[in-house]
Amino acid sequence: MKQGLHPDYRQARIVCACGNVIETRSVRGDFHIEVCAACHPFFTGRQKLLDTEGRVERFRKKYAAAQKPAQ
Repeated sequence: MKQGLHPDYRQARIVCACGNVIETRSVRGDFHIEVCAACHPFFTGRQKLLDTEGRVERFRKKYAAAQKPAQ
């Protein structure tokens, strides 16, 4: 391989918001994430509803009329 062509591949720590720490290697280095396999609802089987800025409520209000049967 040519010298100086490839990026530095070093140890990296990935830290999740739930506190889970993953040790791996990366060219990016250390970084923080919000959701990992230890806390993601798909992997845990628990559903977490993250309602940011009232999006769920706006959706329900918008489509509430469509849910009512016609008389």
